[in-house]
Amino acid sequence: MADSEPRSGSEPDQLVFFVNGKKVVEKEADPEMNLLTFLRRKLGLTGTKLGCAEGGCGACTVMLSRYDPASEQLLHYAVNACLAPVCSLHLVAVTTVEGIGSVARKLHPVQERLARSHGSQCGFCSPGIVMSMYALLRNRPTPRMADVEEAFQGNLCRCTGYRPILEGFKTFTVEGACCGGRGRENGCCLTNGSAADKTSDDEAPPLFSAADFMPLDPTQEVIFPPELMTLSKGQRSQSLCFRGDRSTWLQPDSLDEFLRLKWKHPNARVVVGNTEVGIEVKFKNTVYPIILSPTFISELNAVTHTEDGIVFGAACTLSHMGAVLRQAADALPPHRTEVFLAILEQLRWFAGQQIRNVAAVGGNIMTASPISDLNPVFMAAGCRLTLMDKDGSRVVQMDDGFFTSYRRTILRPQEVLLSVHIPYSKKNQFVSAFKQSPRREDDISIVTAAMSVTFTAGMNVVEDLRLSYGGMAATTVLAKQTASRLLGRPWGEELLQDACSSLAEELSLDPSAPGGMVTYRRTLSLSLFYKFYLTVLQKLRLQGVAVDDVASNCLTATEVYCPQTPTSVQIYQAVPQGRSQDDVVGHPMMHLSAMKQATGEAVYCDDIPLYENELYLSLITSSKAHARILSVDAAAAESSSGVVCCLFADDIPGSNATGPIEYDETVLAEGQVTCVGHIIGAVVADTQLHAQRAARAVRIQYEELPPVVTIQEAIAAQSFYQPTRTIQKGDLEAGFKQADHILEGEIHIGGQEHFYLETNVTLAVPRGEDGEIELFVSTQSASKTQVLVAKALGIPANRVLVRVKRMGGGFGGKESRTTVLSTVVAVAANKLKRPVRCMLDRDEDMLVTGGRHPFYGKYKVGFLNSGKVVALDVSYYSNAGNSKDLSLSIMERALFHMENSYSVANVRGCGFLCRTNLPSNTAFRGFGGPQGMMVAESWITDVAQSLGRSADEVRRLNLYKEGELTPYNQILDHLTLDRCWDECLSRSGYQQRRAAVELYNRQNRWTKRGLAVVPTKFGISFTAVFLNQAGALVHIYTDGSVLLTHGGTEMGQGLHTKMVQVASRVLGIPCSKIHITETSTNTVPNTSPTAASASSDLNGGAVQNACETLVKRLEPYKAKNPKGSWEDWVTAAYFDRVNLSANGFYKTPDLGYDFDSNSGRVFNYFCYGVACSEVEIDCLTGAHKNLSSTIVMDVGHSLNPAIDIGQVEGGFMQGLGLFTLEELHYSPQGVLLTRGPGSYKIPAFGDIPTQLTVSLLRDAPNNKAVFASKAVGEPPLFLAASVFYAIKDAISAARSESGLSGPFRLDSPASAERIRNACSDRFTKLCPAAEPGTFVPWSVQV
Repeated sequence: MADSEPRSGSEPDQLVFFVNGKKVVEKEADPEMNLLTFLRRKLGLTGTKLGCAEGGCGACTVMLSRYDPASEQLLHYAVNACLAPVCSLHLVAVTTVEGIGSVARKLHPVQERLARSHGSQCGFCSPGIVMSMYALLRNRPTPRMADVEEAFQGNLCRCTGYRPILEGFKTFTVEGACCGGRGRENGCCLTNGSAADKTSDDEAPPLFSAADFMPLDPTQEVIFPPELMTLSKGQRSQSLCFRGDRSTWLQPDSLDEFLRLKWKHPNARVVVGNTEVGIEVKFKNTVYPIILSPTFISELNAVTHTEDGIVFGAACTLSHMGAVLRQAADALPPHRTEVFLAILEQLRWFAGQQIRNVAAVGGNIMTASPISDLNPVFMAAGCRLTLMDKDGSRVVQMDDGFFTSYRRTILRPQEVLLSVHIPYSKKNQFVSAFKQSPRREDDISIVTAAMSVTFTAGMNVVEDLRLSYGGMAATTVLAKQTASRLLGRPWGEELLQDACSSLAEELSLDPSAPGGMVTYRRTLSLSLFYKFYLTVLQKLRLQGVAVDDVASNCLTATEVYCPQTPTSVQIYQAVPQGRSQDDVVGHPMMHLSAMKQATGEAVYCDDIPLYENELYLSLITSSKAHARILSVDAAAAESSSGVVCCLFADDIPGSNATGPIEYDETVLAEGQVTCVGHIIGAVVADTQLHAQRAARAVRIQYEELPPVVTIQEAIAAQSFYQPTRTIQKGDLEAGFKQADHILEGEIHIGGQEHFYLETNVTLAVPRGEDGEIELFVSTQSASKTQVLVAKALGIPANRVLVRVKRMGGGFGGKESRTTVLSTVVAVAANKLKRPVRCMLDRDEDMLVTGGRHPFYGKYKVGFLNSGKVVALDVSYYSNAGNSKDLSLSIMERALFHMENSYSVANVRGCGFLCRTNLPSNTAFRGFGGPQGMMVAESWITDVAQSLGRSADEVRRLNLYKEGELTPYNQILDHLTLDRCWDECLSRSGYQQRRAAVELYNRQNRWTKRGLAVVPTKFGISFTAVFLNQAGALVHIYTDGSVLLTHGGTEMGQGLHTKMVQVASRVLGIPCSKIHITETSTNTVPNTSPTAASASSDLNGGAVQNACETLVKRLEPYKAKNPKGSWEDWVTAAYFDRVNLSANGFYKTPDLGYDFDSNSGRVFNYFCYGVACSEVEIDCLTGAHKNLSSTIVMDVGHSLNPAIDIGQVEGGFMQGLGLFTLEELHYSPQGVLLTRGPGSYKIPAFGDIPTQLTVSLLRDAPNNKAVFASKAVGEPPLFLAASVFYAIKDAISAARSESGLSGPFRLDSPASAERIRNACSDRFTKLCPAAEPGTFVPWSVQV
């Protein structure tokens, strides 16, 4: 091909690749299509899931395999299908979760172990987790546990709390195999401590038995397609060209051709891993007419060892670079590998494995991100870059001149980066690299730094110094002034002081800087230098240079973080001997869908195959928080390709008023918008891409009105919803008079995004007659969806059928807010008389649907010298958003939990709902309870700190006792708090731990440990009495099989599994005879949402009721034929014309509370639990480690210990996110800035406590619920506050080093920023915060 580019009119090339062994020939490959869309829409392989579209959650992980002619080896690696362009897959074999095993054929051991070890709850993340593990095993059949943890850095799970996943996969590892495969309780006997730790009565059988697992046989794996091997070996490389509607993909086969193309198209984007460009195209709507893909050009992949370093071609992946540097670091003398080790340290925490496998080192440099993890190291090490164009090459040093401005470099448009030279370090050179991010794994840096110092031989005099920082300016910078001031000076205390004051001056940040956290970032730049200073001192001493000693209490500041493999224990009460084999209640039975979920065969809403004439809908949302709509111009959208119509408020045939309780919202905005993300209209088109493109083309003109964004702004403007709720008991005035001390305090608790892995999705299918419409929805509230769709369409509810098979997570986020999407989709389907589908992208879902309510609590507490609290006056303010939604009920639950587990004689609580211009906040696991209790734990901690007593002593003193009254006058009977407390203290070894923590804190200045024990008391029932009802419908068919339906929905919590267990016990038949297909409004009507932790109680009662009716009907036939089988009795009854179908009903008895008289039963019963957690904080960076957590939970007689322990651990980890990690950032104008996993961090695999013990309290039957069980969904979440208060305990120890004592305010979440800023020391003093009001902050506390 002379011109190196096909002439216009010539045929584009064919794309050839293999999927699960089958050849795919794509004649019209679209450069803008990713592999995930191709798999799901073109091939119908829906096992691979869409979770975020930005490579941040791992739900779309698949394995790619290709033959590498250079090494003559097969390469297998995990990638994110959501970012992999389909055009990049020429001659690649793709393996998806369907390709390795299925329930129908045979499961792969990875799939089986994930399911059997209870590692799949909602199952939406399971295919991605399976494929990450599978790819690891293809490369290392017996990996180490550390390899497994590394393989999962790019995978998230919101349900399980990760422990069971690691435990199941531990059985593949070197460590997991050492018990001879006998599968002792938790995998490996060595890692779980000696048997002496266990008291004999606890020996519950393991939750799974590793002995039952299929062995892994590497010889049985899917082979690399022989035809592809022939093609890969036989084909001389060729240039490829693929053309789409808007862009052309050119894949040159030689460096010359690449340089020619870049000369011809200087503005073309160069793409290797697509980890940056993919995100620009998706989220910034960038269009690149020409894309150059030089991935397989040999010069760009070459690795050359020279005498002064290693040269990496710019297309080398980060994984490959890491492997080469690791090999070099192991082989070379230590003084030559300082730079390599610094790069490896940054690579450990660089994105996830799936990204590192494809992202190129050249892309990382050329993206020129100011917070790049690697660029500071390249800069500090003085790496040399070779740049090239068709006329020749030049070598530049990577220094502060290389990056010219934000995301710009000195490269000319037609130049490309050929290679990067990474030098060996010199004899007297020391290099360190640091990265501080909100979460350790797969996270974007806040500040990143690399420092290199060279000394005069044998001395401590600085000869050369380079301090490079990311996150401190619009580009990666060198602190040149500071470095030049320190040249020629001895490395000692005086140099340290000058360096810090100079850095504080040189690295100043504007208080309004993007990214916020300005004080923290400035303090970090000094703290990291201090860590470097100490590290270098140590290294100089080792070389025998005379320098100051590093004090023993400062040594931990130089330690590099090495994660420890977590260990765990689960304790539950075994089923008594002698029970029937068929009775599975109380057994740790596997989730009924777990196998299907692990193979990708479980069908979620968006996995339903496309209908013949189906259309796709995309929302048009407001970009202003509060404004009048002046005009909407949809002309450009309507003329866009594929568009069928645009919908606005006028198109709604029924009522535009909607809302879960009060109709204070609109289906589509009319006249004005009250939040960013307010739905104004929708575009319906033939494909998702066309609908989304057209939606962006709609032009809206606004007249902006002043918004109310934060709670404080709402208080100032008196912007509240009515009513204000108050609960009061006792005599407050007398209580404060009686008190020896009175203190006041406040705490702000941030909101939380649900981050269910499956975003909101609705598919609406008009049925063609009588206005009937069928909806498949991912919702917790099928009946509410039915009612609101009927209202919007102006038809009776009996024409609307809502069907819910399962959800990929819910957590309350799908209780009321799903209808904002369902109603719009239904209106579109009804108007066009065609099926319409919409699955929100992660960024849309986060923007539109609201989350947990942020709360601000103010309290005044009176207490005696002993620590006994005698009076409490507390006010709660919640940020409700732009509609009431469920905010009143949430505030009521917060007030019902304002005392947590503490008995206070005189108490008053008031709750205010702040009306703001944010998307309406909604239900989220705990429903206001955690916020209410968090404020209580804040004042109990303050009481302890002001008296100088230990907090656990004050907590124990104030705990409720049997028979005491709550502030709402409910008597506490069957109270197990004290039992949970005592068991938690003994299991955690609290006294020894406390002594060890105090010793550790005396011996260490810059790391501190903290310990806290926190109880919880959670009321079970909907606070709205009418919701405490449920129905069930049971059919027995003539072959003896049973079809069961009930009003609850399955979102991973195992409700269907428990209901089958209940039916199995009552009917006396094995579970295998019972089946649940789905939840639908035509089988059980008028259902309550699956929420409030009450679904097992309510639906279990209804299922029990229905099954008992059937058992009674079968009684006579059993009596006639006692030796007969179940089938015999059913047949006999059928021939005797007996009705084999029954519906059941249950309502919780004796409920009904009245706020005015403060009387009546609010809750049916209470769940109790206690957790003890220990943490370690780094006082210099604010990072923390969760060392251990021991949880004791009263779940009554567990219906299924495996599911209940899964709920306890999953809830605890979600709480851990709420209280220590997850932070939503809003701009002062009310725009959500954190819209995906890149900027919003939920806990990852590495955040689990290193030691995790979960014990379900023994011998605690609950006579108020089905088979003596208790609710388990929400109660455990708050126990994660033990981690928050352990952090606060550690911060107190740090503050006392600076002479600070007594109560101090720590808002939630206890992020690294808040921890660091609370640990006042010499470095924080050098970086004072700007005065509030003198600048506009980047984000505000809402």
